[in-house]
Amino acid sequence: MELPVMPPVRPMLAKPLREVPRTGGLCYEPKWDGFRCVVFRDGDEVELGSRNDRPLTRYFPELVDLLRAALPPRCVVDGEIVLVTQRGLDFGALQLRLHPAASRVRKLAAETPASFVAFDLLALGEQDLTGEPFARRRELLEDFLGTAPGGGLQRVHLTPLTTDPDVAQDWFTRFEGAGFDGVMAKPADQPYEQDRRVMWKVKHERTADCVVAGFRWHKDGQGVGSLLLGLYDETGTLHHVGVASSFTKARRGELVEELAPWRENALEGHPWRSWAEWEAASAGKSTSAEWEAASAGKSTSAEQKAASAGKSTSAEWEAASAGGNTGRENTRRPGANSRWAPDKDLSWEPLRPERVAEVRYEHLQGDRFRHGGRLVRFRPDREPRSCTYAQLEEAPPAELTDLFGEAR
Repeated sequence: MELPVMPPVRPMLAKPLREVPRTGGLCYEPKWDGFRCVVFRDGDEVELGSRNDRPLTRYFPELVDLLRAALPPRCVVDGEIVLVTQRGLDFGALQLRLHPAASRVRKLAAETPASFVAFDLLALGEQDLTGEPFARRRELLEDFLGTAPGGGLQRVHLTPLTTDPDVAQDWFTRFEGAGFDGVMAKPADQPYEQDRRVMWKVKHERTADCVVAGFRWHKDGQGVGSLLLGLYDETGTLHHVGVASSFTKARRGELVEELAPWRENALEGHPWRSWAEWEAASAGKSTSAEWEAASAGKSTSAEQKAASAGKSTSAEWEAASAGGNTGRENTRRPGANSRWAPDKDLSWEPLRPERVAEVRYEHLQGDRFRHGGRLVRFRPDREPRSCTYAQLEEAPPAELTDLFGEAR
């Protein structure tokens, strides 16, 4: 493969904004909820690159032939791999595609084929386009993807674009129910600058009061890395709905002290105790003494952390850990590993589920938070049992075909 822009490419990034910007000279696009992907095509060779330099080609074999048919013989295209269902975009099901077994990859490719949405062009033929303004790159992209046959939603598609901020605001409001993250805003004269935040993103944000039922240590071993959050369903079962993270170093240390009282005797009657002990047992550890020591306020040893990071092999827990919608008939609990970072320590320390935190989150995937939330404040005035799913706002469903059918 020999192209004007060669892998790896660090995709251009965006800064967050609270509202859709209305300054002149901006182009707006929907913010897709999938895997960022840069496609490199040189004749019959097609490679799918990710934003963290890890190749995606082996995980999405069904896209290779489609991209070979849809794209020019020599090009580099920036876009997003998404998985479209009848409910809209499903990031949880997309995560399940990152499987180490080739047989599993082939099976999922046939059962849940992915789509590719293009939104930028970095190279075409012998020309490096990264120095060209976005408006010109978009124009060239439209030349070969803007007239895709069949109409409606394609497996390889050009993302919608508008220069009207009112249309962008309408997209932001109306298509959340189809699984969109929000809206992107790009200066029309912006060259492609790798790994720089020169665009803007406006994402959905809401707050929820959640039970703090545990925490994970920060990766450096010093301080709290994330809080494990729970919500009660209508039967009184506490489900793990996500985490609150992104604490400063100082705040991570403060949280260790603040949470210490809730670590004492935390496993006694803990709603997720069976899951913690199952993980330890699956790793061949004697569970009770180790977990009781942890719940008494002692830092977990490396051996104990390994025990608590035991992996579930069932498809049901696999889907739950990835954020898929399995329903609440099975309690969601923390602990399963990510396919992006299979060696990441996801062991956790239990806390007595007696403290409530107000958390800012973006949106739901199934019945858990799609991304990590941010701690707003602790709520000593709230009873943990009052933290239920009923408080969450659900966006009305929307049809993706409506978005693609709208004029620029």
